Amino acid sequence: MGVQVAIVGYGYWGKNLVRNFNGLESCSIKYVCESHAGNAARCAKLYPNLQVIPDYHTVINDASIEAVVLATPVDTHYDLAKSALEAGKHVLVEKPMTSDAGQARELMDLATAKGLTLMVDHTFLYTGAVRHMKQLVSDGTVGNIQYIDSTRINLGLFQRDVNVLWDLAPHDISICQHLIGKKPISVQAVGISHTGSDLENIAYLTLKYEGNVIAHFNCSWVSPVKIRQMLIGGDNKMILFDDNQPTEKIKIYDTGYEAKTDEEVNTIMVDYRIGDIHVPKVPMTEALALMASDFIEAIANGKHPDSDAALGVTVVEILAAAQESIKTNSEVLL
Repeated sequence: MGVQVAIVGYGYWGKNLVRNFNGLESCSIKYVCESHAGNAARCAKLYPNLQVIPDYHTVINDASIEAVVLATPVDTHYDLAKSALEAGKHVLVEKPMTSDAGQARELMDLATAKGLTLMVDHTFLYTGAVRHMKQLVSDGTVGNIQYIDSTRINLGLFQRDVNVLWDLAPHDISICQHLIGKKPISVQAVGISHTGSDLENIAYLTLKYEGNVIAHFNCSWVSPVKIRQMLIGGDNKMILFDDNQPTEKIKIYDTGYEAKTDEEVNTIMVDYRIGDIHVPKVPMTEALALMASDFIEAIANGKHPDSDAALGVTVVEILAAAQESIKTNSEVLL
């Protein structure tokens, strides 16, 4: 039977979570909790073997439930996750973990105190492309990362409760943190709303790290084209990650430069290196299935998940600092 799981929410993303957890032999879904009658009916029709219920308290009060998966709006994450953790249940929560950095840290501390797994569904960390990039960074192929430049734009769905950074940037911030492996020292962001609300639909975010490393993110809901690209610049090789490509998602460039100062003429001299381009074959396994498996393994075997609570907290801290930076038009230190 494996780990007994309840999934809360059968909307846009919840249906994907149900499908993937239902396919794991190491766990068993006992409940799908969904208060929307139409969504509940669709789930019950597709999965007649599952109990589709409307009341979250049923999940919390059932001692046989070991893990709760939350696929609900971000403004519900804190209360739902806290009640599950207090009931002694492991928690997987959709990104971002919460809408408040203090609440995110509180949840992480609560999970640690109770010896429970708290994990955030930063799905991109489980894609073949990102896992391959992580290996290239870890084994020294890329060298020292000098910059990351990301563009995530499209004519997208305007969210009712969060701005474009809270909606789109968690994907790229989580990848950035996964590759760099340390928190930024400062955050600076600018953004604007064209809808008359306080929710920015275009925003630009810059993170600065120790060691002269910089990361930049361009996020928009109002682009006529869909672009999902990230450049990772190392002092040995550079990587282009294009998630829109069906197969060749990564290109590795043996390209770089070396800057020296000519003291005689007080001029910076730059030598450029243009080399081959390598396109590796990366696994096309569904990332969500690997993420679900990582969560269950963390519960069953004590494995440390790739997308752990600490990463979730860092992402929320960066987003909160970015929001403060937009409102105050200033650089925010972390």
